[in-house]
Amino acid sequence: PVATFEEILGDLAPIVRCMPNTPAAIGKGMMVVFSTPLVSDDVRRFVAELLSASGVVTTIDDESLMDAVTAVSGSGPAYIFHFIEALTVAAEKAGLPAETAKLLAMQTVYGAASLAAESDEEPGVLRQQVTSPKGTTAAALAVLMGEDRLTKLLTDAVEAARLRSIELGK
Repeated sequence: PVATFEEILGDLAPIVRCMPNTPAAIGKGMMVVFSTPLVSDDVRRFVAELLSASGVVTTIDDESLMDAVTAVSGSGPAYIFHFIEALTVAAEKAGLPAETAKLLAMQTVYGAASLAAESDEEPGVLRQQVTSPKGTTAAALAVLMGEDRLTKLLTDAVEAARLRSIELGK
């Protein structure tokens, strides 16, 4: 937390705190920035421009949200990697060769994320567009979305990460 640095530097030092994620290594990251009030607009712009080489940059005005940012964006790539692993296993169990299963899982996640990022439609609308009534996607979504299974699972995972972030920040 910024308070740790303020204890060392004093509360008159401008401080910028950033939470990147690992896709920043290939210019596809998400960087969330918190700046203390003493950080000038010029410095804020410079930081945003500098970090934009690593991906998308956004700001928050409340540092306490950084624990949620860490839980969603900092840890998020691991959730997606695990999803790819799980989808690959499911594809293999459905009979696909391992190499094909992995390719399909990775490209499907990449393509869907790219479409969601470039589309003006909300993700829910995109999901509905690919879901035919009583079709294969509807059957799968009934499993994933029944009793809010996936949403609850992700909400619980994010909350566990957020609470751990708070604990580590003490």
